[in-house]
Amino acid sequence: MPELDVVSQQQSHPLSAPAETAIGKPLSVTAVRKTYGAMTAVDEVSMDIAAGEFVTFLGSSGSGKTTTLMMIAGFVEPDSGSIVVGGRDVTRLAPQKRGLGFVFQQYLLFPHMTVGENIAFPLQLRGVPKAEIRRRVGETLEMAGLSGFARRRPRELSGGQQQRVALCRALVYRPPVILMDEPLGALDKKLRDQLQTEIKRIQRELGLTVIYVTHDQEEALVLSDRIAVMRDGRIDQFDTPQELFERPKTPFVADFLGAANFLSGVVEDTGDATAVRLDTGGLLRARTQQLPRGTRVRAAVQPGRLGLCPATDGFCAGIVETVTYVGTLVRVTLRPEGSAGPDVVRLEIPAGRAPLIGDRVGLTADPDDVTVFEAGTAG
Repeated sequence: MPELDVVSQQQSHPLSAPAETAIGKPLSVTAVRKTYGAMTAVDEVSMDIAAGEFVTFLGSSGSGKTTTLMMIAGFVEPDSGSIVVGGRDVTRLAPQKRGLGFVFQQYLLFPHMTVGENIAFPLQLRGVPKAEIRRRVGETLEMAGLSGFARRRPRELSGGQQQRVALCRALVYRPPVILMDEPLGALDKKLRDQLQTEIKRIQRELGLTVIYVTHDQEEALVLSDRIAVMRDGRIDQFDTPQELFERPKTPFVADFLGAANFLSGVVEDTGDATAVRLDTGGLLRARTQQLPRGTRVRAAVQPGRLGLCPATDGFCAGIVETVTYVGTLVRVTLRPEGSAGPDVVRLEIPAGRAPLIGDRVGLTADPDDVTVFEAGTAG
C-alpha cells in the first residue's frame, strides 16, 4: 500500500462539530436477553441512551457488561429483545452494516501499515475519495495530539500512542455511536489517567455517543454521564455517578462503587432523620427513606464519609488497627467495640489527621451520608 500523505487542518473542521451538529445518535436497548445453554449471560436488559451521552457498563467479570456491548455491536446475537440506533432497528444486522465504531482493549493495528494508513483503512473500505481521506486522517490525528505521526509504524509507538491511533481509526468515519471494551485496561495508571482526559475531551467536543465497558469504579466515575452497574446479567442501578455514590438503591451498588461499611441495627425513631440503634450500642442517624420503628436494617457509609472524634462522642467507638499512607489520604481500619458489630470499619481521612495504631477513637457521620437498607435486601 502506498504511503498516505495527510493534510493537517489548523482551522475548524467537521470533526470539531458544535453541539447542534453533534455526531452522536441516541440508542435504545429493550429487553435484550442472551443465554448460553443453562447459563443466562444477559437477562432482560433495557436502557435509553441520549445522543452525545457517555454511558459506562460497570461490573465484575460475569456481570453481563461485555456481552451486552457485543450485542449492541452485532458480534453476539440476542435471543430476544431489540437494539435501535438513531431510530433504526439494527438488532439483526451484521456488525459492518450498523456503522458503529469499536475500540478494543487490544489495539489491533495492522503492523505492516503506517499510522496514517491504519486510520485511513475504514474510509477506504467505504470508498471515500482519496483527497477526503487525506483530509479526515489529518484532522483526526491533530485532534488526538498525533500530528506528525502519520508515517510511523505501530511498533514505533508507545502503548498510549497506539491506543490513540485505535481511537482515531474508530472516529475517522464519524460513526453515530462509539463502543469501547476496556480500552485502557493494559496501560499503567498515569497513562490511563491521561487518556481518560483525552477520551472525555474528544467525546465532548464532537458530541459523541459513547458506550464504555470497565470494571474500574474510579474510571467509570471520571468518564461517565451515567453508569449502568451490572450484576448477574441485570442492571442493579442506572444513574449518574453522583446519584450512584450518594444514593445507592441496593447494598450491592453501595459496596461495589465505594466499598461501603455496613453497620447493622434497628430503627429506633423517625423524623427529619432516621435514628438507628446499632448492634454495637451507638445511635446513628440517616436522612433516608422512612422505615417503621423496629425494622431491622443495615446502614451503609462510605469510608471517605466517616470522621474521627473522641471515643465518647461518636456513634461507635473502637481501636485503630491499621494506618496506611496513600499520598494525600490515609486509610484506617478500626475494630469497633461491641461483639455484635462488624469485624472492622474502614475510613479514608486527610493525611495530616491520622491516628496512631492502638488509639481508641470514635466515629462520626453526617446523616446525609448514611443510606439505610432493610436487612435481607437483595445484594
